[in-house]
Amino acid sequence: MSSFLFDDFPKISEKQWKQKIQFDLQGVDYNKTLLTHTQSGISIKPIYHQDSYQQLKFTSPKINFNICQTIFIGDVSIANSIAKKALKNGATSILFIASKSFNIQTILKGIDKDTILQFQFHFLSQSFVQELILQTTAFKIFLNIDIIGNLCKTGNWYKTIHKDFEIFGTINELIKPNSTVACIRSDHYQNAGATIVQQIAYALAHGNEYLNTTHKTLNMNACFAIGSNYFFEIAKIRAFRYLWNILTVDAGIKSELHITAFPTKRNKTLYDYNTNMLRTTSECMSAILGGANTVCNLSYDALYHKSNEFGERISRNQLLILKNESSFENVNNASNGSFYIEAITKEIAEKALNLFKDIEKNGGFLKQLKEGTIQRKIAESAKKEQNQFDANDIILVGTNKYLNESDKMKEELELYPFMKTNIVKTLITPILPKRLAETVEQTRLKNEA
Repeated sequence: MSSFLFDDFPKISEKQWKQKIQFDLQGVDYNKTLLTHTQSGISIKPIYHQDSYQQLKFTSPKINFNICQTIFIGDVSIANSIAKKALKNGATSILFIASKSFNIQTILKGIDKDTILQFQFHFLSQSFVQELILQTTAFKIFLNIDIIGNLCKTGNWYKTIHKDFEIFGTINELIKPNSTVACIRSDHYQNAGATIVQQIAYALAHGNEYLNTTHKTLNMNACFAIGSNYFFEIAKIRAFRYLWNILTVDAGIKSELHITAFPTKRNKTLYDYNTNMLRTTSECMSAILGGANTVCNLSYDALYHKSNEFGERISRNQLLILKNESSFENVNNASNGSFYIEAITKEIAEKALNLFKDIEKNGGFLKQLKEGTIQRKIAESAKKEQNQFDANDIILVGTNKYLNESDKMKEELELYPFMKTNIVKTLITPILPKRLAETVEQTRLKNEA
């Protein structure tokens, strides 16, 4: 952009701005009045200036995100039909979720070879995955096998630690160059209440356990849940990409990083559920501007309704509007050069790297999971955030402010919308996701006339 419009204005240094601010405060303490302190330990300043600007040196991908539709495989033919309809109506990627093996030919029938396929398995079967790899050679696929993520979520390995890693290694040897086996399901940490710094540090330590098993190439799909802190969430994705590059280069391992983003469930609400559309739109924008390669939106009614055509269409259209009508794809690396975003990206990255180093110094991610350190730290952060919500310092419109008292939900529930706990024997304490509004909503449901 030409600077001739600004030639008549004198350049003002950061020091001059701060002096002017201090003068206008008339003796009021600058740090107590104008700095905003976040739970991640990062203080937001009132100004960010070129004088202290330091751009991180890393490659942020051009905005060209995939619109992903999530489909659970119950009946294989129905899942295939839903996938083809979603692709016809704007989706460019499909994430199939399966709790058991399925007929591969049926699920792929009629799906264009340009479609990027992702899979999420609630089981681990070497023979089935090998067959899936053989039958999807024409596609770019992400198998999203995350044995550590399963341990975090369920408290147990699929089989045993040695057998799980053996199967993981075997499958990774079979995958073709343009596809990916490994996944870091760091979205689970955010949904359980981890801070942004914790999410990145734990994702790095989580992924490093996989890097330790290979000595050549390990492509990675990192899954992140995106919260409502708009600029910080942009910075979160950028910071992880920056640190992952440092980690893999240092380890001498070639790794192509793909980032898949989902809106968080932590701030979603049962009552006044249309507000969820506003939240997911903002969160998807953060994901896109931060450099996510694939975005899987969350339906506004996903908490209490089974998957349905209307909810899926709305969530898909939100992304289509961002991509085609808001012209997000016409901007190359939109967040680069923003003094504010660059500054918080750098600070988040530094704090996350320090936490990662501490984890490694104390035996690594798996050891700290076994000892319960990771779970305790996330629980502490979640409690602080919950206390802020309970004190109305965190506002969820329609839930703890501007309530619609006539809103009734008891008869609308098709799904159980609250944290589920299974009383089973586990090797470690599982990391359980929980929404901020759950206690309030349970009370409202109980009191509905």
